[in-house]
Amino acid sequence: MSRPSLLDRLARACDSRAQSSLLRRMRSVSAVEGMHTVIDGQRLLNFASNDYLGLAQHPALIEAMNLAALRWGVGTSAAHLLGGHREEHSLLEEDLAAWTGRKRALLFSTGYMANLGVMQALVAPRDVCIQDKLNHACLIDGARLAGARLKRYRHVDVGSARRQLAADPSSAALLATDGVFSMDGDIAPLAELSALCREQQATLMVDDAHGFGVLGATGAGSLEEAGLGQDAAPVMMATLGKALGVAGAFVAGSGDLIDGLVQFARTQIYTTAMPPALAAATRVAIRLTREESWRRDTLHHLIRQFREGAAARGIALADSRTPIQPVLIGGNNDALRASAQLEAAGFFVPPIRPPSVPENSARLRITLSAAHEESQIEQLLDVLAGIKTTP
Repeated sequence: MSRPSLLDRLARACDSRAQSSLLRRMRSVSAVEGMHTVIDGQRLLNFASNDYLGLAQHPALIEAMNLAALRWGVGTSAAHLLGGHREEHSLLEEDLAAWTGRKRALLFSTGYMANLGVMQALVAPRDVCIQDKLNHACLIDGARLAGARLKRYRHVDVGSARRQLAADPSSAALLATDGVFSMDGDIAPLAELSALCREQQATLMVDDAHGFGVLGATGAGSLEEAGLGQDAAPVMMATLGKALGVAGAFVAGSGDLIDGLVQFARTQIYTTAMPPALAAATRVAIRLTREESWRRDTLHHLIRQFREGAAARGIALADSRTPIQPVLIGGNNDALRASAQLEAAGFFVPPIRPPSVPENSARLRITLSAAHEESQIEQLLDVLAGIKTTP
């Protein structure tokens, strides 16, 4: 009896995706010029970037990174606990804690690693983890890898979350949610979820990857906008590679939380620390985000312009007031066709298809940046108006 081949099985799975118009392919970018990107020799206006505040190419960030690289070198060559934690990391963690109103913060190499590490440290197989059905994959994977009993509640439905928690009143419970949902752009009912967690004695964890830098009076994110401090939302995670334009992630909360993560978050303990030069650039991004509120003002102005222009042209949008503006298509082939039409017209908007989104909800995930111009928004809307965009 022959043993099945794992590589053959993987190849068959890829073939199946191709037949369903779900096969992904990598495309190399040969140049970036502001909000334009060059792919396959074509200069395209990028409406797929998470660079919400237009900071990724800011001269001050580039200068800070270059100067820090001259001092510290390119890489740390060690994990944080083994000599990789440099002064720049400590200063960045202090800045992040102060900005978010938390006692302390801890850096991770990526948001995915941060969520996996938090789950590993907090929950055990006997615990229950309640999550929104549209949470990012890393929250779902984190609960599964930690061995928790994962239960999913209806999207942004606090009543559904309450029923899930009430059904298991004796187990330790973590309720985890995105702050801003990455494929829909809507915002979780954080104040209501926080109240529910107090009522049910559960711990609230918020992944604010897409709200951090964008929402709130100072840009500290969806928790700031909701008025939720450390006690009301004990575990906050956010990434640095979206609105701040750099890379990496952090978790912020109490001293006990951070001490526990240093001991038990395997994805932080057993990986090389981020380059100190990157941490130095991130500190500049934080300063600019906090001081230059016009970036958020411009972004939200462009969001309103896009939504009003879409409504005037009969373009159906999902309900979102964030930079993520999904145009629902439905079928996979239709989404591929719409994306190709946009590319032919000079716009880069890749199609989003299952399993990144539910079946029959393929879409164009348009993302806006403060670096876009009003005229560019109007050009995109004019092209979209000529494309079938309703399921």
